[in-house]
Amino acid sequence: MDDSRVLVTGGAGFIGSNLANTLAAAGNDVIALDNEFLGTHENLSDDVEFVEADVLDDDLPTDVDSVFHLAALSSRQMLEENPRRGARVNVEGFVNVVEQARADGCDTIVYASTSSAYGSRTEPSPEDMDLEASTGYDASMLGRERYAEYYNDFYDDLTCAGARFFSVYQGYGGNEGHKGEYANTVSQFADAVATGESPVLWGDGSQTRDFTHVDDIVRGLEAIADHELAGVYNLGTGDPYSFNETIELINDALGTDVEPVYEPIPLENYVHDTCADITRIREATGWEPEIDFEEGVERVCAPYLEE
Repeated sequence: MDDSRVLVTGGAGFIGSNLANTLAAAGNDVIALDNEFLGTHENLSDDVEFVEADVLDDDLPTDVDSVFHLAALSSRQMLEENPRRGARVNVEGFVNVVEQARADGCDTIVYASTSSAYGSRTEPSPEDMDLEASTGYDASMLGRERYAEYYNDFYDDLTCAGARFFSVYQGYGGNEGHKGEYANTVSQFADAVATGESPVLWGDGSQTRDFTHVDDIVRGLEAIADHELAGVYNLGTGDPYSFNETIELINDALGTDVEPVYEPIPLENYVHDTCADITRIREATGWEPEIDFEEGVERVCAPYLEE
């Protein structure tokens, strides 16, 4: 994308700010909208226009060429603590943004969905498999997908494409530092090991995640918009790593030898394994992840070695 006017909701958050900064650096006119509940405007470059607002507001700045709707209450815990607020933000907020964008003549919407609705799978999960809303967060994000289906079917001049993210990380040295306990486990583990603390792993540490660097996620979101896709698309690597392997890689990168501690898994419906099938996005756009996990861990750990 270049020379376009773009709105990124949730634009001061982790993924949103990386996307907004990248789009602005490429010469686009970028608005980052955020209520700073989860994000911070300090993540944004000077080239990005920051608008403090809520996706449930009227009169949003949707007079743009494309909308990247990433704003959400983005964890299981947040939806369990306040399910009504979660449904309003994640579902009603989506509809509110799309309706205002459509009224302003914007015909390209790319939105954040979730891969957690696949449940626990060691095999690659394709987009067309049956899904189950095991948590309120899953239900709210699948609600987005159902509304997007309606918009794609009902309006010929509008495309809505959802991105199902797989375990996105960057590290506290990037734009993930403000997330704290909501940051990706890679980032939390690395920060613990770097400070000499034993990271806490649930179960025996054999659970796996399809860890995907945020730079690859940004490239995937751009590709979806550039191709004006509709439907849903996985953004992952298809190459999962266990938590035990993750700790080993972090110790290797930092030159440390910190052992984890293990605690019982405290959640029901815990997703033990994730793995993306990225065939659909590859065939539609040619997108491929470029940062393998070993390199990604080195990037996460690099700021600690510079201190």
